[in-house]
Amino acid sequence: MRLEKRYSSERLEAACGRALVLKAYSYKSVESILKTSLDKQVLPESPSPEKPIVHYNIRGREYYQQKEADHA
Repeated sequence: MRLEKRYSSERLEAACGRALVLKAYSYKSVESILKTSLDKQVLPESPSPEKPIVHYNIRGREYYQQKEADHA
């Protein structure tokens, strides 16, 4: 990337990593991260995965595995 001429490869790698976490995939986003030195800050922890929705009308993996076993 052209940004490596202005910033070190380490900073560019860190900025790209931050951009991936933020799902900001554009060149402008990476450039903004570098300009504001966000690449030097610690990344926030990723949120814990959401708990599955429990509802009587939602069938899970077990339901479909049972159906396949019945047809075999």
